[in-house]
Amino acid sequence: MYIPAHYQESDVAVLHALIRAHPLGAWVVGAADELVVNHIPFVIDASRGVRGTLIGHVARPNPVWKQLSRNGPSVVIFQGAESYISPSWYPTKHETGKAVPTWNYAVVHAHGIPVLFEDRDRLLAHVTALTTMAESAFESPWQVSDAPAEFIEAMLKGIVGIEIPIASLAGKWKASQNRPEADRRAVADALLQQGGDSSRAMAALVRQSLLPE
Repeated sequence: MYIPAHYQESDVAVLHALIRAHPLGAWVVGAADELVVNHIPFVIDASRGVRGTLIGHVARPNPVWKQLSRNGPSVVIFQGAESYISPSWYPTKHETGKAVPTWNYAVVHAHGIPVLFEDRDRLLAHVTALTTMAESAFESPWQVSDAPAEFIEAMLKGIVGIEIPIASLAGKWKASQNRPEADRRAVADALLQQGGDSSRAMAALVRQSLLPE
């Protein structure tokens, strides 16, 4: 991924936070003569490895787990806040006309060699952790134990676990850092007026680079 210095985010805690907030990753692996892409929710275990370990699963009928090359690399892409940025929002555009549209976004790329696991207890621990993470915002969170035990056992037999010890972790926070402060303030204000969760999240990222007023 091309990352100019002013867009680079290297704080592992910040990168992990984006993964937790946006756990549905695009998992890309090489298989034979093609790239195979699957969209999978991952749990990040920050305690395992310098950069953490991703844990996910796929349905057993999904051929990807049989297509993996031994010691073959893979990457998981996590997409955070993103928004189109209009040049009409820049005060400097009205002064010079020298402005073009762009797109702001925050993304994390996690590279590593996937390892499969099929142990029943590990799979149960994984789906329990994934469920707890996803249900945490609900007033009455669903739990794995809410389903009949025999049903859960059958479901566990239908999945294959994936662990990816993260070998490299890259973050790109493109949030108008290359623009003058007046433009950044105007961008943040325009995004807030535009509304929507992603626009508001991007406005917050843009404002992080501003000096206190």
